[in-house]
Amino acid sequence: MPNILAVLHKVKDILSQELGERKVFDKDVAEALGINQLTLATMKNRAKIPYKEILEFCAKRKISINWLLFDQVVESLQAETDKFARVHYFRDIYASAGGGALNEDEEGEMMYLDEEIVEKLGGLGMIKHIQAINVLGDSMEPTLFSGDVVFINKEYTNALKSGIYVVSTPVGLFIKRLQLHANGTVALVSDNEAYAPELINAEDVQVLGKVVGKLSSNI
Repeated sequence: MPNILAVLHKVKDILSQELGERKVFDKDVAEALGINQLTLATMKNRAKIPYKEILEFCAKRKISINWLLFDQVVESLQAETDKFARVHYFRDIYASAGGGALNEDEEGEMMYLDEEIVEKLGGLGMIKHIQAINVLGDSMEPTLFSGDVVFINKEYTNALKSGIYVVSTPVGLFIKRLQLHANGTVALVSDNEAYAPELINAEDVQVLGKVVGKLSSNI
């Protein structure tokens, strides 16, 4: 598990280069990550890493998040980043509680992934089919938590196979397990037992892809 103090130390090193080699304080880190300084202090005390904010910090600077989290030794940030594959990350799109569709016209950022993560997602040949979005809500707990970033493979749209899928419906975008019924309906099934399955006409459901990985904000 990544150590928050080591991660924040790297963030400070990066900010020091941006701010002219001056001493970087926690308030500078909090500002760069877009969170309150008190919130950052609380997360440090609880050893909780702000994954989503770190992800956005890296995406804006074209830095590998895996380098930042897992203490890889590199001679140059940019030189190391050039070795990584990248996928589209739509940080303003949330799935599970509705809200829009996933398409190439949405404005996104590039997320850089190292070889280990790429292999877990199916290898370089699959990367071109993968996009990343955010999870909203608790309906898929304990598998997925609100704030997690999920990787979606757009090639996997066969809902007859088991797994978790991202689907577009008339009322929004959802991350669910799917059950196809003989009467022409599809049940959107949550992992959280507090949520009952939702039935919807199959013709109103577009399967956008299968969840093949995640970056979790839950520790």
